Amino acid sequence: MKTEILMRLQSQFETIKQSIPGEDIEFWFARDLMEPLGYARWENFQTAIKRAIESCETTGFNPENHFRGVTKMVKVGSGAERPIEDFMLTRYACYLIAQNGDPRKEPIAFAQSYFAIQTRRQELIEDRMRLQARLDAREKLRESEKTLSQNIYERGVDDEGFGRIRSKGDAALFGGHTTQVMKDRYGITKTRPLADFLPTLTIAAKNLATEMTNHNVHQEDLKGETAITREHIQNNQSVREMLDKRGIKPEELPPEEDIKKLERRIKADEKRIEKQSGKLPEPKSEE
Repeated sequence: MKTEILMRLQSQFETIKQSIPGEDIEFWFARDLMEPLGYARWENFQTAIKRAIESCETTGFNPENHFRGVTKMVKVGSGAERPIEDFMLTRYACYLIAQNGDPRKEPIAFAQSYFAIQTRRQELIEDRMRLQARLDAREKLRESEKTLSQNIYERGVDDEGFGRIRSKGDAALFGGHTTQVMKDRYGITKTRPLADFLPTLTIAAKNLATEMTNHNVHQEDLKGETAITREHIQNNQSVREMLDKRGIKPEELPPEEDIKKLERRIKADEKRIEKQSGKLPEPKSEE
């Protein structure tokens, strides 16, 4: 994400931030947050809030500490006022809403990291965004490979055949280096997936080739291991050629931190964010 876009988004989120007098708690109103997160309709944003509340419950935290339904009075054209529904959201609530959003949207990708970083320092937000992008890329690859495995099983290829197809695709992408050769080069144990240690670019390259194979298996009604293997090799070769034109050789890129460690760190971060966000005060009872 370009620096100027990042700075603009950071300014937006800071401007709409609220605080509770006498309390070390910051919060955001949902209707203020809706537009910066890229939502045009309140109904759609309510759905996102609902998913976030469910995530909060699943994680074992009390949603009432972080999501508070409120009614606000807003002026209408005649100068009169009418009540509208809104939510007070702690930083943890905002984080969960962002985590349940589409990371392909720039505001969502930014918000996922903005609400996770206590200091608001731009370089830390950028580092967190790169980490999140790698996690998202790995999840996409898991899904595309799962889809491919299901697709080809219906076309006469078992799990062992899928492993062979994937390995030959890797050899095509990594310039003849097999999956095991790349694992040895990176120092990865036999039981761990190669993709868990690849940089974001290589994960995305593998995903693109796999999605192309998924598409053409259906489009051309391919059946059997031989035909599907040929297709997957060609797709990985095409992706490699595209990278090579930009001076990128996947087998020469250094490995990155184990995805499993990053996932555990994210889980630990969520507990920290929840604790640091504090709790919304109990609503004042009406006299």
